[in-house]
Amino acid sequence: MSKQNETSAAVAKSANGATNKVWFITGASRGFGSVWAEAALKRGDKVVATARKLESISGLKEKYGDNVLTLELDVTNLEQVKTTVEQAHAHFGRLDIVLNNAGYSLVGTVEEANAEDIRALYETNVIGPVAVIQAALPLLRKQGGGHILGTSSSLGHVTLPVIGYYCSSKWAFEAIHESLAAEVKAFGIKVTIIEPGAYATEFGSQESLKFAAGLDIYTDFKAQFVDSLKTMERGDPNATPDAIFSIVDSDNPPLRFFLGSHCLPSVRTAYNERIAIWEEWEAVSNAAQGESK
Repeated sequence: MSKQNETSAAVAKSANGATNKVWFITGASRGFGSVWAEAALKRGDKVVATARKLESISGLKEKYGDNVLTLELDVTNLEQVKTTVEQAHAHFGRLDIVLNNAGYSLVGTVEEANAEDIRALYETNVIGPVAVIQAALPLLRKQGGGHILGTSSSLGHVTLPVIGYYCSSKWAFEAIHESLAAEVKAFGIKVTIIEPGAYATEFGSQESLKFAAGLDIYTDFKAQFVDSLKTMERGDPNATPDAIFSIVDSDNPPLRFFLGSHCLPSVRTAYNERIAIWEEWEAVSNAAQGESK
């Protein structure tokens, strides 16, 4: 990147008056990754869009030209992750927003999923995002700051049957990002966990789901679960970009942000129930403390 381009990028203004930002987005081929990548480009930001199959994001390059860099990236390929993040940073001269969005859900009961299924899920949903973060952090520190965003889920707080391993990956994702926020605050690096509720994205498509081998004893239970999902109200993903822009343009963004109107009520109910149970058993818990040492 030339000195002239660096200067231009530093002073450029987007439509909402905020300084143009450079985004690095994983899983940009569909769902929220696609919606947010295009929305950022439309407002005048620059985007490094990545996906496992480069042809799946080729339309962005045709439409937005030099404002977008499209790169092939499988987040489970740790060497490729490091190379791709460094290439992205070198291309635009900085990365303001690093958005881990790639992920999928494993469908199967706790008994049905085998170790290979679970390991593959965690490679994509947990280890991959960590690899992106670890590759980006030295670059963000050197440039004096940045903002790490991770697409989690309201299921990072509550669970559902049949997709318990997916929920568990998001609980791990949440814990990692909460620790990360405390660790990198002194470097001027911000962290926000985006927690969507149910949305009408491709997340429930065959491309975004993997299925554990089924056991007959769970057939009826899983059928009932799937039927219950069909009646679930889903949000419009195209209504979300302004909320994401509010987060990344804020001087003091939240660590956690619910996306959609259904998340807080369900999580509030779940935590009220947990607190009630903890309080019910408080005397027994306290007795287990023993004498102070």
